[in-house]
Amino acid sequence: MPVEESVVLPGAEPLSVALEPVHNALNSLLLVTKATNVSGLGDWVTDTAAALTPVARRRHALVMLGLFPAVVPDRGWSSFPAYLDNLAIRAPEALRDRMLAHYARRPVLAESSGGEEDVGPGPQDLEAVLQSEEAYLSFLRARYPAQVLNEEIEAQAYSYVIDPPAMQELIVSHLDRMWKEYLAPEWQRVEPMLQDAVSAYQQVDLTGVGRMEAAQLVTGREPGEEWEQILEQPQQVVFAPSAHMGPYLGKLGAGGTLWVFFGARLPEGVSIQAPDLSRAEILVRLNALADDTRLRILRLIAEEGEQRSSDIMGRLDLSQSAASRHLMQLSAAGYLCERRCEGAKCYALNTRRIEQTLRAISVYLLQK
Repeated sequence: MPVEESVVLPGAEPLSVALEPVHNALNSLLLVTKATNVSGLGDWVTDTAAALTPVARRRHALVMLGLFPAVVPDRGWSSFPAYLDNLAIRAPEALRDRMLAHYARRPVLAESSGGEEDVGPGPQDLEAVLQSEEAYLSFLRARYPAQVLNEEIEAQAYSYVIDPPAMQELIVSHLDRMWKEYLAPEWQRVEPMLQDAVSAYQQVDLTGVGRMEAAQLVTGREPGEEWEQILEQPQQVVFAPSAHMGPYLGKLGAGGTLWVFFGARLPEGVSIQAPDLSRAEILVRLNALADDTRLRILRLIAEEGEQRSSDIMGRLDLSQSAASRHLMQLSAAGYLCERRCEGAKCYALNTRRIEQTLRAISVYLLQK
């Protein structure tokens, strides 16, 4: 399952922008598992997902969802191959125990704890968790909502959790294959662009800037209210530009550090010529507009004002899943402003974002 696990960088600034090659790569591989449910992700993500055979797709979901806390490194690495070499020589039981410890640190859901605080099972209790598949699934059910817990994947993961050497071999062999066949050439292509973004942000002084303000400054969009708590909890926040996030924000975190992934872009007010970055940002914005349904949604709201999601579904004859997917991309791209109104989600047109997109195209193509 998607988890919040990453690296602590000793001595790092409370707020910084960095390349993070290994975490960046793992985030991209995680996005492949979402390709069929989320629109607007980078072409590499959708192309890679489409290229995987059904067997490879299931194996990828098992490694990147069911075993993910054992996958993420516990410190920074300069390259993905170096990280894999280390992963291969780690004690298998240590990888398994780190994954279980991650799960144990998650608070028990209110409906599972009866409202009482639960600090998680101790070492002996964790042994009990491994006694059966049902005990393992019950352990996870108590900590994850049903809508994010894929029990089929977790049941398959259990068969590897109780066999740490097999789990380690599966993780290392799969990541090595994904790196060599798909990610290595892509990383070689996008690394210069991502490094340009990091260099540009080194000109931006984040000293004394609040975390929500910093997130808006770096990502070029206003994070939703849920990000306020997410950003305030860790000791350090590292923003990492991604070539594959599209208009969305992603996160990995543990041990007091949070990594936030955002679509690679140039910060406003920085005089650096980086055509690849400018083009990448324009493509993300245009991708949100290059769909008939999304244009119809924007036109409806432009003509009739703020609309509830249910109204949009009814007026345009959309299923809930389709409407949710399109509205999520339009909101992430900044074309819609989302708010809660009487228990429902309501959407209004962000005319400023449309003007910014037209201006960005003009600057890129006409140099004015």
